[in-house]
Amino acid sequence: MRKIIVTNIMSIDGYYEGPGGNVMALPMDAAFDGYNLERISSADTVVLGGNSYALFQSFWPHVATDASASATNQDFAKRYNAIDKVVISDHAELPSADHPWATNTRIVPRAEADATLEALKSETGGDIVIFASRVLWNALISTGLVDELHLMVGATPLTDGTPLFTTRVEGLHPVETRTFPGSANTLIRYQLAH
Repeated sequence: MRKIIVTNIMSIDGYYEGPGGNVMALPMDAAFDGYNLERISSADTVVLGGNSYALFQSFWPHVATDASASATNQDFAKRYNAIDKVVISDHAELPSADHPWATNTRIVPRAEADATLEALKSETGGDIVIFASRVLWNALISTGLVDELHLMVGATPLTDGTPLFTTRVEGLHPVETRTFPGSANTLIRYQLAH
């Protein structure tokens, strides 16, 4: 049985993004980038909500060959381009035929999300990872489909912004904490009881 793993960064006071939707208010440093590469390297499917998909498909494909990007982000982008993507959305559209994601992206209506993800989990293979996509993964936690929650916690409070959680979450069991040399970020990995 494959696992669905949510990986997100948050402020120490529980925000998903800063005021006005500013994600750059979060400390996305080399430790964060390295951990995302670790997660995508153990996965063979990425699940995205519609808004995150639109943002990421316009950004990540070009990073793979961007000489100004870090080697970690170039490697992440190459893996992102190659991995299967499932987009849960009633409005998203498939990328154009010449886009790097054209042959490995499928759009699934929200009404079919649970059944689609249950079927994916029952297959053999690597992890199923969700980056960003806060609205989607909060809904999936409520239906019991998320197996692990990996939170990179930044040491600076934002005091305002978009809260990470939209609902109360029961049954979080911490299984790992990790710090990173040169970073004030701390990873907390939770398993979710079902």
